[in-house]
Amino acid sequence: MPPAAYIPIQAIKGRGAATRLAHRFSKDERDAFDDGWGTLEENAAEADELEPLATEVRFEDVKSAMNENDSPDIYFDRSINPYRGCEHGCIYCFARPTHSYLNLSPGLDFETKLIAKRNLVEVLRRELGRKSYRPSHIAIGTATDCYQPIERELRITRSLIELLSEVNHPFGLVTKSSAIERDLDLIAPAAARGLAAVYVTVTTLDGELARKLEPRA
Repeated sequence: MPPAAYIPIQAIKGRGAATRLAHRFSKDERDAFDDGWGTLEENAAEADELEPLATEVRFEDVKSAMNENDSPDIYFDRSINPYRGCEHGCIYCFARPTHSYLNLSPGLDFETKLIAKRNLVEVLRRELGRKSYRPSHIAIGTATDCYQPIERELRITRSLIELLSEVNHPFGLVTKSSAIERDLDLIAPAAARGLAAVYVTVTTLDGELARKLEPRA
């Protein structure tokens, strides 16, 4: 039985998902079962000694910064997501299945194995500088939160705002985090020029329910 088949409760405390459920491209799906030889109890005892799941950050170099869409139901036609995966761990997040394309689980992997786009600002600067480019509102953080905890150190979102403010480009920010207050020194002047908007999601005012639905938001 693989170690991931049994995850003790203390290892997943504070996470939205409870398992590393198989993703849509998995060829195999494994689970623990009692074979009558005591292996289930042995592996459970070993797993109980595991430390709480730590957040891992991987880096990638992107070829393009903006995603485009032509949906009539969405008010913006381009967006930017600085990160893949989200440590907030909202159990209802529609972006969870996207981790399948990375050969990772949409369960615990989505909130513990994060991808940061380290060259995002450089690529965006190049895209904005093209002669064919026509400015339009850019929504930041539409799939995963642009102010999730790792932003405190990596500051990719802040770097994006610095660039967009520098060139007077309109943008909007979508977040559940009070960490956005750190960047008010950039957002407020842009908003005063009619170039910035902030959208904050409030799922519930019930603190106990919020800890279950979105444990790290």
